[in-house]
Amino acid sequence: MVDDLKNQLGSTIVVLATVADGKVSLIAGVSKDVTDRVKAGELVGMVAQQVGGKGGGRPDMAQAGGTDASALPAALASVKGWVSAKL
Repeated sequence: MVDDLKNQLGSTIVVLATVADGKVSLIAGVSKDVTDRVKAGELVGMVAQQVGGKGGGRPDMAQAGGTDASALPAALASVKGWVSAKL
């Protein structure tokens, strides 16, 4: 799904999240033209840390999990500022 979004949107940074059985799952994708400034692994790690988890991956795609679903809205809200600071 993230690869499809990256292909449709072109130059982009995507973070998707879901909660199932109280656990948070995250995935981040970064188009290759911006991986020199924004790394998917760093991005997903920043969000995961806020939801009590950890993760990692490649510069263009990364996954993470966490245990604090109540912190997810604030964690996702922090993405825009984090990305803006990197760009």
